[in-house]
Amino acid sequence: MPMWNPWHGCHKISAGCKHCYVYREDAAFGASVPSSEVRRTSSFNLPLKRDRKKNWKYPAGTEFALCFTSDLLIEEADEWREEIWEIIRRRRDCTFFFFTKRIERLAECLPADWGEGYDHVAIGCTVESQVYADARMPVFLSLPIKHRLVIVAPMLEKIDLRKYLDPQRIEEVSVGGESGKYARPLDFDWVLDMQAQCHEACVSFCFHQTGSYLVKDGRQYHIPREHQHSQARKAGLNTRSHDKIQ
Repeated sequence: MPMWNPWHGCHKISAGCKHCYVYREDAAFGASVPSSEVRRTSSFNLPLKRDRKKNWKYPAGTEFALCFTSDLLIEEADEWREEIWEIIRRRRDCTFFFFTKRIERLAECLPADWGEGYDHVAIGCTVESQVYADARMPVFLSLPIKHRLVIVAPMLEKIDLRKYLDPQRIEEVSVGGESGKYARPLDFDWVLDMQAQCHEACVSFCFHQTGSYLVKDGRQYHIPREHQHSQARKAGLNTRSHDKIQ
């Protein structure tokens, strides 16, 4: 899945942002611009790129991960966002996915022709703790969206989503731990509990990342960055209740 980051940089707004990987990676690569400064990137028109034969560089059916080094709904990008919606409209032969901690801004950031949602766009709402789940999920469920995903990452505590897990409106819950040297640990029991909630509600579940520190059976394990996704998959917890976006 290609990453499409039309802008880069983000400012921290909640507990899940404390050890943001964008800040960490910018520091590791010696970025000359502060991570909190939002700036347009050279990848702004990525889905519209053509090859030498004038065909799409990214063919029909490509799935784009959008704004993974920022937030599509961040205020500083308001002047650019309509151009992004136009690109998404032009590439209706592809699918697009983004997640946000700013779901309360979505209504004012949607394009005029959004209606009940674009068929080829999925939106994920991030809920890292119970407080943010209870604040964001009612807003998320009230909005016109065709494909809703819940991103529980970094999961900071045991979270109860039962009253929000309507299988007619939530397609998947995806859980992950925090990465980095100073990451807060993920308790495997929290993951199992979330999987059980999804199973009861007939909602798809994905354990996508262990994070750097995983607590299991009272013991804390350090998981190297390169193994965090594969170790999560090996847990065998993923279930699928819905088809992918068409």
